[in-house]
Formats: sequence, structure tokens, C-alpha cells
Amino acid sequence: MSDIDISVVLPCYNEQDNIMPLITQITNALKPLNKKYEIVCVNDGSTDNTYKILKLNKTKFPEIRIISFTKNNGLTAALDCGFKRAKGNIIIMCDADMQNDPADMPKLIDALKYYDAAYGWRKNRQDTFKKRISSKIANNFRRMVTKDNIHDTGCGLKAFKKKCVSSIKLFDGLHRFIPILIELEGYTSTQIEVNHRHRFKGKSKYTVANRLFKSLYDLFAVKWMIKRHFRYKEKSDE
Repeated sequence: MSDIDISVVLPCYNEQDNIMPLITQITNALKPLNKKYEIVCVNDGSTDNTYKILKLNKTKFPEIRIISFTKNNGLTAALDCGFKRAKGNIIIMCDADMQNDPADMPKLIDALKYYDAAYGWRKNRQDTFKKRISSKIANNFRRMVTKDNIHDTGCGLKAFKKKCVSSIKLFDGLHRFIPILIELEGYTSTQIEVNHRHRFKGKSKYTVANRLFKSLYDLFAVKWMIKRHFRYKEKSDE
């Protein structure tokens, strides 16, 4: 077992204005728990000052660990790398755009006393109309295809016991379906309402094309995985 209790996996792509305010808020949320934690910042080929700012602040925030890609590989790759490099017994994933509220992290961690995974539910979303409607269409279609009961697979704030993410294989785009992949492995989960904030700085990396159409395309791969997943039970002869 690791001596790190909590790993926050923070994929970062061109978030120079948000990264340190977010890390400060994460620190404020986790320090009162009296747990050992790390903040695994996966710099996904940023072309701004994100990496430089992280390096300059490592002394002030020794919990920061920096992993840098040579080029931009996308959110799923950054999460996959962060999950594999994380040392914590509990792993929290969080978006770096400041729309997720780190103050909700203790609620998700507390839920892991009873469940293997806890997912944020942005019941009161603070996105543009275009983003809300594309997400609503994708969520409704996903539930129709997969028959799952997850309200908001796209919420960037999620917490898991390490065994959950150690059991799944991610491919490009499948970060949207992490709850379904974890459920396929038989782990228990819950959904918790979390705060959602406007993006005040930086630029969104998503468009209708890569948020809606790509996720619908990936959904058929997930449907295939659900259909082909082994469900056998052993029967002892002894």
C-alpha cells in the first residue's frame, strides 16, 4: 500500500491562467482532511506557460508532480497516464478549467467509505446553451443505448478507489465512459451533486463536433464492449 492517501489527477492543456488558482483551491480542500496527498499535473503538450508556472510553484506546493507530454495527445491520454502514475489509494480526477469546484472533493472522498467510486453530477450546469444542449442529447442517447442510470458521465470531477482505474483499459475518447467501464468490472458507485462554475479564463477545448458527434461515435464501441463483456460465474465442485 502507498503512503499517499489521495492522488488528484489534473490534465492540463493551455491553462496558464487557471492552474495555480485551482491548485490553491485543491490544497485548501484537502489539507483539513489530514491525509497525505499529491497533485499529479499531466501537462498535455501545452503551448502557453502552463509548464513554466507549475515548475515555478513546486517549492511552494511540494505536493505537485509534473508529467509532460512532448505534444498534445488529448484528455483521455492525459488521464490514462495520470492514473498509472498516481500513487494514492484514492484517485480523484478533475478538470483544469476551474469549472469543477475542489470544495466538493471531500464529499466524494467520504462516499468512498461505502462505494468504490463516486461521480460528480452537475445538476445546475453553468455552460453555454450550445454545450448544455449537445451534452443533454449525448447523455440521453447514451442512456438509451447502454441502459445505465448515470446522470452525467461528462462531469470532470470523479473519485475512485485505485483498484477501479487499475482494472479498466482506456482508448482515445473513452474518458467520457469511465463510469460505465468501472461498472462493467462489478464495482459499486454513487452519484453526488456538485457545484459547477462558469469558465472565466482560458478557452474551451471542446466544440459540438468533438463533444457530441465524437462521443456518439465512441458510444458504439462501448456498446460493443458491454455486449461482449464476460459475465460467467464459477460453480465449485467441492
